[in-house]
Amino acid sequence: MTTLRLRTERLALRRLTPADLPAVTALCGDPEVMRYIDDGRPVPPARVADELLPGLLREYAELPDGLGCWALEADGRFLGWAALRPPASVGLAEADGLELGYRLLPAARGRGYATEAVSALVGAAFAELGAERVAATTMAVNTASRRVLERSGLRHVRTFHFDWPDPLPGSEQGDVVYALTRAEREASAR
Repeated sequence: MTTLRLRTERLALRRLTPADLPAVTALCGDPEVMRYIDDGRPVPPARVADELLPGLLREYAELPDGLGCWALEADGRFLGWAALRPPASVGLAEADGLELGYRLLPAARGRGYATEAVSALVGAAFAELGAERVAATTMAVNTASRRVLERSGLRHVRTFHFDWPDPLPGSEQGDVVYALTRAEREASAR
């Protein structure tokens, strides 16, 4: 069982390990990272240690090979993570195929790392995992994530509104679903 999932021009996508606890704690504890995720608040270190990281590590055993959450590294530095999983986010259904997600440390933003990682996972979803569709969600106001998804080949397919228990600023504009099907990817490659 290899820990390396993918290698791109600049990135290694590898399995998370218990040794990543400080990096994952810093990532999920950063207010800027969490601004558009869940309740918009940093995740407390104890919750990362007791719930979040152990849950991510369990996914490697519970999900089919090739799925899960992958640490993003450049030159041995932890930059964040990217994930490819069965759809679980609000606004997605089983018919959406596989769900993409990612988190990047603020210092790593603006350099194309997110697009590089997401594009690599989209390619793997179709070429290696036989997916028929890949989808992702984000808040409509999260223009940076929307650009990453568009640059990775996904297109906006719908906007939806959900009655969140603790709405984040901008939630009144809704959430968006971006997706790409195998047929659309093949047509664009011609």
